Amino acid sequence: MPQIDYFFSTLSPFTYLAGNRLEEIAEKHGATITYKPMDIIALFPRTGGTAPPDRHPSRLEYRMQELKRAAKKTGMAMNFKPAYFPTNAAPSSYAIIAAQKSGGNVGPLVQSFLRAVWAEEKDIASDDVVRECLGNAGFDPTLADSGLLMGAETYAANLEEAVNRGVFGSPFYITETDERFWGHDRLDDLDAYLAGRL
Repeated sequence: MPQIDYFFSTLSPFTYLAGNRLEEIAEKHGATITYKPMDIIALFPRTGGTAPPDRHPSRLEYRMQELKRAAKKTGMAMNFKPAYFPTNAAPSSYAIIAAQKSGGNVGPLVQSFLRAVWAEEKDIASDDVVRECLGNAGFDPTLADSGLLMGAETYAANLEEAVNRGVFGSPFYITETDERFWGHDRLDDLDAYLAGRL
C-alpha cells in the first residue's frame, strides 16, 4: 500500500489552495497519508529559504500573482491579505496531531484550519477557533485541551524530520520510495507517480 508523508503548515496559502486533492489522490490509489504539521517559519532559514516578510519585492509580487491565478483556477474563495496572518500555527498543529492520534479523517480538519485563515478571517491561534474547527471536522473539540505536551514534541520532531528528509516548503509530499513533490501544483505529478506513469 502506498504511503504519503504530508509535511505542511496551517498558515500556507498554497497548502490551502491544494484543497482536498491529496485525499482524493490517496483514495484513488489506496494510499495512506501521515499528516505532519510543521513550523514553516523555522524551516525556511534551515533549508535556504526566506520568510515572506523578508523576501525581495519582486518575489513578493510574483507570489501574489501566483496566488491570484491559483485561486481562479481552483475556484476557491480567498482573501489575499487575511486579518490573522501571520499568527501562531502551533495550536492548530497540536490539534491536528491529537486528532490523528485519536483516529478519524484528518483531511477535513486540516482544510478547516486553512480555510479559517484564508477565507473566513479567523485566528487559528484562538482556542475558540481551534475547538470550532475540530467540531466541524467531526472531532471532539476537547482534543484542543489534551495532549499539549505530545503535540509540542511531535510538532518539533516534524520540523527536524522535514529538515532531514529534504523538505523546504509547504505543501510537501514524500512517498515511501522517497519521491518528493513540492507544491499544490505538483499534485498531478504525485497522482501520475502513484499510477506508475512517472
